[in-house]
Amino acid sequence: MTGFLRPESLPLDQQLRTRAQQVLPGGVYGHMKADHTLPPSWPQFWERSQGPYGWDVDGNRYIDLMCAWGPMVLGYQDPVVEAAAAEQAARGDTISGPSARMVEFAELLTSVIPFADWAMFGKNGNDATSTAIRVARSATGKAKFLKATPAYHGANDWFTPNTTGVPAGERANIGYFAYNDVASLEASVAQHDGEIAAIILAPFQHDSLVPQQLVDPAFARRARELATAQGAALIIDEVRSGLRLDLRGAWESIGVRPDLTAYSKAIANGHPIAAVVGNDSLREGASKIFVTGSFWYSAVPMAAGIATVKRALELDLPTVLKASGERFKQGIEAQGAAAGLPLSITGPVQMPHLSFADDPELKKVFAFTDAAVRRGVLLHPWHNMFLAAAHTDEVVDEALARIEGAFEELAGLGL
Repeated sequence: MTGFLRPESLPLDQQLRTRAQQVLPGGVYGHMKADHTLPPSWPQFWERSQGPYGWDVDGNRYIDLMCAWGPMVLGYQDPVVEAAAAEQAARGDTISGPSARMVEFAELLTSVIPFADWAMFGKNGNDATSTAIRVARSATGKAKFLKATPAYHGANDWFTPNTTGVPAGERANIGYFAYNDVASLEASVAQHDGEIAAIILAPFQHDSLVPQQLVDPAFARRARELATAQGAALIIDEVRSGLRLDLRGAWESIGVRPDLTAYSKAIANGHPIAAVVGNDSLREGASKIFVTGSFWYSAVPMAAGIATVKRALELDLPTVLKASGERFKQGIEAQGAAAGLPLSITGPVQMPHLSFADDPELKKVFAFTDAAVRRGVLLHPWHNMFLAAAHTDEVVDEALARIEGAFEELAGLGL
């Protein structure tokens, strides 16, 4: 283990990147890999977090509008959640069976989500969406499911956007359609008529690299009708959006209820847990499948989840986040207009996606977010961002004040 350290004069982040190349495939893998896919100033390695802020290993503080890519919804180290987690940790976490918190968390979720009659737990969003598909297949006795393209629902063989290492046969039972396109969905259903176990949808289109689309209520209703007619389960993937849009379920306000919903990320304010909730029609199918994991029953994340959901109810969290998101959206769009660099925020304001007009190669947005990161505001150039309760008016205003300098820098580049 010699010869891999860079000179001590280099930033610690750069030293760690060099060391990581020796012991981690590709240095860092997955969606948090900073090299090449993110602006040059984006830190790879982090030291700590508190409230709306994150500090990199070199001590730089950022107003974090990525919220750990979604899991932080109240604020890093939220005292109520951390107290509940610490109290449970003192009793036990990973034991030889689940704690009472498992029953309590399931009871809480089914009391908050109108269509839900039962819950199952895992660790990651990938666990939740995979379990939902398996439940649907078990309950219906059918193999195929339909998904929008190129919608992301996890990193397993069915859903990963990078098919390296994935045999073609793993996707043989998937049908595709275009999001918000009723005719496309109907055509996919007709093509696989009688064979469909599930239709899986995000509550809005949040694909990377392109502006987001809110769901067309007519499309959502038609998806519900088609799933029912096919005897298939309608699955909503709320891994990203859970607790941010509507505590009852993302489509409750438009009168569309799924049969299954997958949750993870924010439901325990950063503690590792995922959940699938479903209705009684799928209970027997869910009881027959075998899904498990060494840490799926850990009690501390369940205690944190209970505290998080209760706090979300007390705060009316979606309303709080929507107000912060509107403040951010109006402020940054006004700055862009004043600088002669029109940009738009798409998707729900609680989960904003940033893009510039006339920027097909994303040069403007990469340069702009790089300038923002150097000014202490973590913005993303191609993925949706996330608001949290810790993003108060004062924090949002501080972020906007810092971002104004990024617009000035971008204007000087003439892109």
